[in-house]
Amino acid sequence: MNKGELVELMATKADTTQKAATGLLNAFIDSITQTARSGEKVTLVGFSTFDSRERKARQGRNPKTSETIDIPAAVVPIFSPGKEFKEAMK
Repeated sequence: MNKGELVELMATKADTTQKAATGLLNAFIDSITQTARSGEKVTLVGFSTFDSRERKARQGRNPKTSETIDIPAAVVPIFSPGKEFKEAMK
Protein backbone atom coordinates (compact mmCIF):
# COMPACT_ATOMS: atom_id res chain seq x y z
CA MET A 1 0.00 0.00 0.00
CA ASN A 2 1.38 3.40 -0.92
CA LYS A 3 0.46 6.81 0.47
CA GLY A 4 -2.26 7.43 -2.14
CA GLU A 5 -3.94 4.12 -1.37
CA LEU A 6 -3.73 4.84 2.36
CA VAL A 7 -5.35 8.25 1.85
CA GLU A 8 -8.14 6.64 -0.16
CA LEU A 9 -8.74 4.03 2.55
CA MET A 10 -8.71 6.68 5.31
CA ALA A 11 -11.19 8.84 3.38
CA THR A 12 -13.54 5.88 2.95
CA LYS A 13 -13.32 4.76 6.60
CA ALA A 14 -13.72 8.30 7.96
CA ASP A 15 -16.45 9.18 5.43
CA THR A 16 -14.58 12.29 4.30
CA THR A 17 -12.91 13.61 1.16
CA GLN A 18 -9.53 12.48 -0.07
CA LYS A 19 -8.29 16.07 0.21
CA ALA A 20 -9.20 16.17 3.91
CA ALA A 21 -7.67 12.74 4.51
CA THR A 22 -4.46 13.83 2.76
CA GLY A 23 -4.24 16.91 4.99
CA LEU A 24 -4.76 14.83 8.13
CA LEU A 25 -2.20 12.21 7.14
CA ASN A 26 0.38 14.89 6.27
CA ALA A 27 -0.26 16.66 9.59
CA PHE A 28 0.12 13.34 11.44
CA ILE A 29 3.43 12.53 9.73
CA ASP A 30 4.79 16.08 10.19
CA SER A 31 3.84 16.13 13.88
CA ILE A 32 5.57 12.82 14.62
CA THR A 33 8.64 13.82 12.59
CA GLN A 34 9.05 17.19 14.32
CA THR A 35 8.51 15.73 17.79
CA ALA A 36 10.99 12.88 17.26
CA ARG A 37 13.51 15.28 15.69
CA SER A 38 13.33 17.46 18.82
CA GLY A 39 14.30 14.46 20.95
CA GLU A 40 10.87 13.66 22.38
CA LYS A 41 9.20 10.27 22.20
CA VAL A 42 5.76 9.83 20.60
CA THR A 43 3.79 6.91 22.06
CA LEU A 44 0.54 5.69 20.51
CA VAL A 45 -0.52 3.11 23.12
CA GLY A 46 -1.12 -0.27 21.52
CA PHE A 47 0.16 0.83 18.12
CA SER A 48 3.74 2.10 18.29
CA THR A 49 6.42 4.34 19.68
CA PHE A 50 8.39 6.75 17.50
CA ASP A 51 11.70 8.03 18.83
CA SER A 52 15.16 9.10 17.74
CA ARG A 53 18.54 8.01 19.02
CA GLU A 54 22.04 9.27 18.56
CA ARG A 55 24.36 6.75 16.98
CA LYS A 56 28.01 7.25 17.93
CA ALA A 57 30.76 7.66 15.38
CA ARG A 58 32.46 4.39 14.57
CA GLN A 59 34.77 2.67 12.16
CA GLY A 60 33.46 0.45 9.40
CA ARG A 61 34.87 -1.51 6.53
CA ASN A 62 34.22 -1.16 2.81
CA PRO A 63 33.16 -4.69 1.80
CA LYS A 64 34.62 -4.35 -1.72
CA THR A 65 38.08 -3.10 -0.80
CA SER A 66 38.29 -4.05 2.91
CA GLU A 67 39.40 -0.45 3.48
CA THR A 68 38.63 0.97 6.95
CA ILE A 69 36.33 3.99 6.84
CA ASP A 70 35.08 6.42 9.47
CA ILE A 71 31.31 6.50 9.88
CA PRO A 72 30.19 9.81 11.43
CA ALA A 73 27.76 10.15 14.34
CA ALA A 74 24.13 10.47 13.32
CA VAL A 75 20.64 10.79 14.75
CA VAL A 76 18.48 7.89 13.54
CA PRO A 77 14.72 7.30 13.73
CA ILE A 78 13.41 4.42 15.84
CA PHE A 79 10.03 2.70 15.40
CA SER A 80 8.87 0.18 17.99
CA PRO A 81 5.57 -1.60 17.37
CA GLY A 82 3.13 -1.80 20.27
CA LYS A 83 1.79 -4.98 21.83
CA GLU A 84 -1.66 -4.81 20.17
CA PHE A 85 -0.10 -4.11 16.76
CA LYS A 86 2.25 -7.10 17.14
CA GLU A 87 -0.63 -9.36 18.18
CA ALA A 88 -2.73 -8.22 15.20
CA MET A 89 0.02 -9.46 12.87
CA LYS A 90 -0.25 -13.06 14.12
